[in-house]
Amino acid sequence: MNTNKYAGIYTALLTPFDNNNKINEKALEKLVKYNIDKGVKGFYVCGSTGEAFMLTTDERKYVMEIVKSVAPNHTLIAHIGSIHEDEAAKLAIQAKDLSYDVVSSVTPFYYKFSFEEIKNYYFRLADSADLPMLVYYIPVFSGVSMGINEMKSFLTDDRFIGIKFTSNDFFTLEQAKAAFPDKVVFNGFDEMFLAGLSMGADGGIGSTYNFMADKYIKIQELFKSGKIEEAQQIQKEANRITALLCKIGVMQAEKEVLNQLGFDFGICRHPFGEISSENKEIIAKEIVPYLA
Repeated sequence: MNTNKYAGIYTALLTPFDNNNKINEKALEKLVKYNIDKGVKGFYVCGSTGEAFMLTTDERKYVMEIVKSVAPNHTLIAHIGSIHEDEAAKLAIQAKDLSYDVVSSVTPFYYKFSFEEIKNYYFRLADSADLPMLVYYIPVFSGVSMGINEMKSFLTDDRFIGIKFTSNDFFTLEQAKAAFPDKVVFNGFDEMFLAGLSMGADGGIGSTYNFMADKYIKIQELFKSGKIEEAQQIQKEANRITALLCKIGVMQAEKEVLNQLGFDFGICRHPFGEISSENKEIIAKEIVPYLA
């Protein structure tokens, strides 16, 4: 399998809600088209950024359907992860039925599963989906850490195309890519994108890509051309915005950015709180004018 065909920039889509807390289909369609125009390779659907664990199974399927209808010719990765394995398997089958390209799952969390249990979870899902599988490695939220030996369990298996690597352990990222050059490794932390590229990442999957994917596409182009200082400058521009998002509350602020750009994304579901009018003003003055 040529896994490097998946390399590139993927937007980890946010999920829009209307005033009745229902999925806003039109807003999602608009955002997908906007990102297609920006030049993204594809989309990571119903991941952490998409509030996956606050959606019902039917809502997750609905989001997958909407994205497929708008981006049938782009590479689509369905995040099917759930601590309820039967739910994850049903979502895997849905992804297959919708002709998604790849399925992905966060590591099972909360109960401190053994690595053997985690590995078997992934292997069973890979069989359920009958689609290439991407491991979603995000230890800061899942509480699950893996080194190169654990990652080899997946990367030596033809069912797995690679890893979504959301960690600042770039040593392990480099080891994974060096040992398995034919597998794809995506950088997960937007603010460290250029660092990930320098250690071998094939592209990125990120939440701030929703409204500034063009910056990350340009960073990767400049990196490949050896124009590192220019790439650093764009990373700094993106990081100034990311720092403000972190100060306000990343996901809440990202939705407000989209609202101010005219996408009608509403607010995050509870227990997320709403951002203040003062922070909305900061977004209006310090973020929105700097987006292309």
